[in-house]
Amino acid sequence: MREVKIIPCLDIKEGRVVKGVKFVNLRDARDPVEAARAYSKEGADELVFLDIFATVENRKTRLEWVKRVCDVVTVPFAVGGGISTIEDMTALIDLGVDKVSINTAAVKNPELIKQAAKIFGKEQLVVAIDGRKNPPDGKLPRLEVVVKSGTEPTGLEIASWAKRVEELGAGEILLTSKDADGTKEGYDLEMTRAVAEAVSIPVTASGGAGKLEHLYDAVVKGKASAVLAASIFHFGEISIPEAKRYLKEKGIPVRI
Repeated sequence: MREVKIIPCLDIKEGRVVKGVKFVNLRDARDPVEAARAYSKEGADELVFLDIFATVENRKTRLEWVKRVCDVVTVPFAVGGGISTIEDMTALIDLGVDKVSINTAAVKNPELIKQAAKIFGKEQLVVAIDGRKNPPDGKLPRLEVVVKSGTEPTGLEIASWAKRVEELGAGEILLTSKDADGTKEGYDLEMTRAVAEAVSIPVTASGGAGKLEHLYDAVVKGKASAVLAASIFHFGEISIPEAKRYLKEKGIPVRI
Protein backbone atom coordinates (compact mmCIF):
# COMPACT_ATOMS: atom_id res chain seq x y z
CA MET A 1 0.00 0.00 0.00
CA ARG A 2 1.26 3.50 -0.88
CA GLU A 3 1.45 6.16 1.79
CA VAL A 4 -2.05 7.48 2.47
CA LYS A 5 -2.37 11.25 2.24
CA ILE A 6 -4.16 13.45 4.76
CA ILE A 7 -5.63 16.48 2.99
CA PRO A 8 -7.44 19.43 4.58
CA CYS A 9 -9.95 21.16 2.31
CA LEU A 10 -10.56 24.90 2.16
CA ASP A 11 -14.07 25.58 0.83
CA ILE A 12 -13.99 29.27 -0.02
CA LYS A 13 -16.87 31.74 -0.13
CA GLU A 14 -16.30 35.51 -0.30
CA GLY A 15 -12.65 35.02 0.56
CA ARG A 16 -13.27 33.02 3.76
CA VAL A 17 -13.11 29.32 4.60
CA VAL A 18 -16.65 28.04 5.17
CA LYS A 19 -18.19 24.69 6.04
CA GLY A 20 -21.70 23.42 5.57
CA VAL A 21 -23.73 20.21 5.63
CA LYS A 22 -24.68 18.52 2.37
CA PHE A 23 -23.36 21.57 0.48
CA VAL A 24 -25.73 24.02 2.24
CA ASN A 25 -26.07 25.98 5.54
CA LEU A 26 -22.54 27.33 5.30
CA ARG A 27 -20.86 28.84 8.34
CA ASP A 28 -17.62 30.76 8.64
CA ALA A 29 -14.66 28.64 9.71
CA ARG A 30 -11.41 30.60 9.40
CA ASP A 31 -9.14 32.76 7.27
CA PRO A 32 -7.69 30.78 4.31
CA VAL A 33 -4.18 32.20 4.61
CA GLU A 34 -4.00 31.44 8.33
CA ALA A 35 -5.40 27.94 7.64
CA ALA A 36 -2.95 27.22 4.82
CA ARG A 37 -0.01 28.32 6.93
CA ALA A 38 -1.16 26.22 9.90
CA TYR A 39 -1.90 23.08 7.89
CA SER A 40 1.43 23.27 6.07
CA LYS A 41 3.19 23.50 9.45
CA GLU A 42 1.14 20.64 10.93
CA GLY A 43 2.24 18.24 8.19
CA ALA A 44 -0.68 18.12 5.74
CA ASP A 45 0.34 16.11 2.70
CA GLU A 46 -1.57 18.39 0.34
CA LEU A 47 -4.08 21.21 0.51
CA VAL A 48 -7.22 21.55 -1.60
CA PHE A 49 -8.80 24.97 -2.23
CA LEU A 50 -12.32 25.00 -3.70
CA ASP A 51 -14.00 28.23 -4.81
CA ILE A 52 -17.35 26.57 -4.20
CA PHE A 53 -19.65 29.19 -5.69
CA ALA A 54 -17.66 29.96 -8.84
CA THR A 55 -19.57 27.58 -11.11
CA VAL A 56 -22.97 28.32 -9.56
CA GLU A 57 -22.35 32.06 -9.96
CA ASN A 58 -21.08 31.48 -13.51
CA ARG A 59 -17.69 33.07 -12.86
CA LYS A 60 -14.03 32.09 -12.82
CA THR A 61 -11.96 31.18 -9.79
CA ARG A 62 -10.97 34.31 -7.89
CA LEU A 63 -7.25 34.41 -8.57
CA GLU A 64 -6.60 36.98 -5.85
CA TRP A 65 -7.91 34.51 -3.25
CA VAL A 66 -5.72 31.74 -4.66
CA LYS A 67 -2.61 33.93 -4.76
CA ARG A 68 -2.91 34.81 -1.07
CA VAL A 69 -2.82 31.11 -0.19
CA CYS A 70 -0.12 30.32 -2.78
CA ASP A 71 2.15 32.82 -1.09
CA VAL A 72 2.18 30.90 2.21
CA VAL A 73 1.45 27.24 1.44
CA THR A 74 4.47 24.90 1.53
CA VAL A 75 2.80 21.63 0.52
CA PRO A 76 1.30 20.57 -2.84
CA PHE A 77 -1.70 22.77 -3.52
CA ALA A 78 -4.74 21.92 -5.69
CA VAL A 79 -7.42 24.41 -6.74
CA GLY A 80 -10.93 23.83 -8.08
CA GLY A 81 -14.07 25.83 -8.75
CA GLY A 82 -14.94 27.78 -11.88
CA ILE A 83 -12.24 26.16 -14.02
CA SER A 84 -13.62 25.45 -17.48
CA THR A 85 -10.87 26.15 -20.02
CA ILE A 86 -7.20 25.50 -20.65
CA GLU A 87 -6.65 29.24 -20.14
CA ASP A 88 -8.16 29.02 -16.65
CA MET A 89 -5.78 26.19 -15.78
CA THR A 90 -2.77 28.02 -17.20
CA ALA A 91 -3.54 31.11 -15.11
CA LEU A 92 -3.61 29.00 -11.93
CA ILE A 93 -0.48 27.02 -12.71
CA ASP A 94 1.31 30.27 -13.53
CA LEU A 95 0.39 31.47 -10.02
CA GLY A 96 2.15 28.44 -8.54
CA VAL A 97 -0.74 26.00 -8.10
CA ASP A 98 0.45 22.37 -8.28
CA LYS A 99 -2.80 20.77 -9.47
CA VAL A 100 -6.03 21.96 -11.03
CA SER A 101 -9.33 20.27 -10.28
CA ILE A 102 -12.25 20.24 -12.70
CA ASN A 103 -15.73 18.94 -12.03
CA THR A 104 -18.76 20.43 -13.80
CA ALA A 105 -16.65 21.42 -16.83
CA ALA A 106 -15.39 17.84 -17.18
CA VAL A 107 -18.94 16.49 -17.30
CA LYS A 108 -20.08 19.16 -19.76
CA ASN A 109 -16.98 18.78 -21.96
CA PRO A 110 -15.10 15.50 -21.36
CA GLU A 111 -12.59 16.38 -24.08
CA LEU A 112 -11.26 19.04 -21.70
CA ILE A 113 -9.78 16.24 -19.58
CA LYS A 114 -7.86 14.85 -22.56
CA GLN A 115 -6.63 18.30 -23.63
CA ALA A 116 -5.52 19.23 -20.11
CA ALA A 117 -3.70 15.93 -19.57
CA LYS A 118 -1.85 16.40 -22.85
CA ILE A 119 -0.81 19.99 -22.08
CA PHE A 120 -0.07 19.85 -18.34
CA GLY A 121 0.45 16.14 -17.68
CA LYS A 122 -1.89 13.89 -15.73
CA GLU A 123 -0.03 14.54 -12.47
CA GLN A 124 -1.38 18.10 -12.49
CA LEU A 125 -4.96 17.15 -13.32
CA VAL A 126 -7.57 16.16 -10.76
CA VAL A 127 -11.14 15.38 -11.76
CA ALA A 128 -13.52 16.02 -8.87
CA ILE A 129 -16.68 13.93 -8.80
CA ASP A 130 -19.63 14.79 -6.58
CA GLY A 131 -22.13 11.99 -6.06
CA ARG A 132 -25.44 11.27 -4.42
CA LYS A 133 -27.40 8.12 -3.61
CA ASN A 134 -30.75 7.48 -5.25
CA PRO A 135 -33.40 4.92 -4.24
CA PRO A 136 -32.40 1.47 -5.55
CA ASP A 137 -35.71 0.87 -7.31
CA GLY A 138 -35.81 4.17 -9.24
CA LYS A 139 -34.92 4.99 -12.83
CA LEU A 140 -31.82 6.97 -11.90
CA PRO A 141 -28.45 5.32 -11.13
CA ARG A 142 -28.15 4.29 -7.49
CA LEU A 143 -24.86 6.23 -7.32
CA GLU A 144 -25.28 9.31 -9.50
CA VAL A 145 -22.92 12.12 -10.48
CA VAL A 146 -24.18 15.62 -9.62
CA VAL A 147 -22.67 18.94 -10.75
CA LYS A 148 -22.87 22.68 -10.03
CA SER A 149 -22.17 22.22 -6.31
CA GLY A 150 -24.59 19.31 -6.18
CA THR A 151 -27.55 21.28 -7.52
CA GLU A 152 -27.81 19.58 -10.91
CA PRO A 153 -28.28 15.83 -11.53
CA THR A 154 -26.60 14.28 -14.57
CA GLY A 155 -27.98 10.76 -14.90
CA LEU A 156 -24.38 9.49 -15.02
CA GLU A 157 -23.51 6.37 -13.04
CA ILE A 158 -20.57 7.24 -10.83
CA ALA A 159 -18.25 4.26 -11.41
CA SER A 160 -18.78 4.45 -15.17
CA TRP A 161 -17.92 8.15 -15.16
CA ALA A 162 -14.83 7.47 -13.03
CA LYS A 163 -13.61 4.91 -15.58
CA ARG A 164 -14.11 7.36 -18.41
CA VAL A 165 -12.30 10.09 -16.52
CA GLU A 166 -9.30 7.79 -16.10
CA GLU A 167 -9.36 6.77 -19.77
CA LEU A 168 -9.37 10.44 -20.79
CA GLY A 169 -6.22 11.13 -18.80
CA ALA A 170 -7.07 12.30 -15.27
CA GLY A 171 -4.28 11.72 -12.79
CA GLU A 172 -6.54 11.30 -9.77
CA ILE A 173 -10.13 11.57 -8.60
CA LEU A 174 -11.47 13.67 -5.73
CA LEU A 175 -14.74 11.99 -4.75
CA THR A 176 -17.25 13.78 -2.55
CA SER A 177 -20.54 12.34 -1.31
CA LYS A 178 -23.10 15.13 -1.19
CA ASP A 179 -25.23 13.06 1.20
CA ALA A 180 -22.36 12.59 3.68
CA ASP A 181 -20.81 16.06 3.35
CA GLY A 182 -20.51 17.83 6.69
CA THR A 183 -22.55 15.21 8.56
CA LYS A 184 -19.53 13.86 10.49
CA GLU A 185 -21.15 10.42 10.26
CA GLY A 186 -18.44 8.88 8.09
CA TYR A 187 -17.51 8.75 4.43
CA ASP A 188 -19.86 7.05 1.98
CA LEU A 189 -17.93 3.78 1.90
CA GLU A 190 -20.15 2.19 -0.75
CA MET A 191 -19.54 5.08 -3.14
CA THR A 192 -15.83 5.36 -2.34
CA ARG A 193 -15.21 1.67 -2.84
CA ALA A 194 -17.25 1.56 -6.06
CA VAL A 195 -15.07 4.29 -7.58
CA ALA A 196 -11.76 3.03 -6.15
CA GLU A 197 -12.41 -0.46 -7.53
CA ALA A 198 -13.39 0.92 -10.94
CA VAL A 199 -10.10 2.76 -11.56
CA SER A 200 -6.37 2.36 -11.03
CA ILE A 201 -5.61 6.05 -10.38
CA PRO A 202 -5.66 7.41 -6.80
CA VAL A 203 -9.06 8.23 -5.30
CA THR A 204 -9.40 10.75 -2.48
CA ALA A 205 -12.40 10.20 -0.21
CA SER A 206 -14.27 13.35 0.80
CA GLY A 207 -17.42 14.15 2.74
CA GLY A 208 -18.40 12.95 6.19
CA ALA A 209 -15.27 12.66 8.34
CA GLY A 210 -16.18 13.09 12.00
CA LYS A 211 -13.78 10.91 13.95
CA LEU A 212 -10.51 9.07 13.53
CA GLU A 213 -12.18 5.75 12.76
CA HIS A 214 -13.80 7.28 9.69
CA LEU A 215 -10.38 8.00 8.18
CA TYR A 216 -9.33 4.38 8.73
CA ASP A 217 -12.57 3.02 7.26
CA ALA A 218 -12.20 5.17 4.13
CA VAL A 219 -8.82 3.56 3.45
CA VAL A 220 -9.52 -0.03 4.51
CA LYS A 221 -13.18 -0.44 3.57
CA GLY A 222 -13.46 2.29 0.95
CA LYS A 223 -10.04 1.59 -0.60
CA ALA A 224 -9.25 5.31 -0.81
CA SER A 225 -5.67 6.45 -1.48
CA ALA A 226 -6.16 9.69 0.46
CA VAL A 227 -8.63 11.16 2.91
CA LEU A 228 -9.84 14.74 2.71
CA ALA A 229 -11.56 16.48 5.59
CA ALA A 230 -12.65 19.96 6.58
CA SER A 231 -14.77 20.36 9.72
CA ILE A 232 -12.67 18.18 12.00
CA PHE A 233 -9.54 20.16 11.14
CA HIS A 234 -11.03 23.67 10.88
CA PHE A 235 -12.76 23.51 14.26
CA GLY A 236 -9.85 21.85 16.07
CA GLU A 237 -11.58 18.54 16.77
CA ILE A 238 -8.73 16.48 15.32
CA SER A 239 -5.23 17.64 14.37
CA ILE A 240 -3.32 16.39 11.36
CA PRO A 241 -0.53 14.89 13.51
CA GLU A 242 -3.18 13.10 15.59
CA ALA A 243 -4.80 11.66 12.45
CA LYS A 244 -1.45 10.45 11.15
CA ARG A 245 -0.46 8.87 14.46
CA TYR A 246 -3.77 7.05 14.64
CA LEU A 247 -3.50 5.66 11.12
CA LYS A 248 0.12 4.63 11.63
CA GLU A 249 -0.78 2.77 14.82
CA LYS A 250 -3.46 0.97 12.80
CA GLY A 251 -0.88 -0.16 10.26
CA ILE A 252 -1.71 2.38 7.55
CA PRO A 253 1.42 3.87 5.91
CA VAL A 254 1.52 7.66 6.29
CA ARG A 255 4.24 10.29 6.02
CA ILE A 256 5.02 11.53 9.53
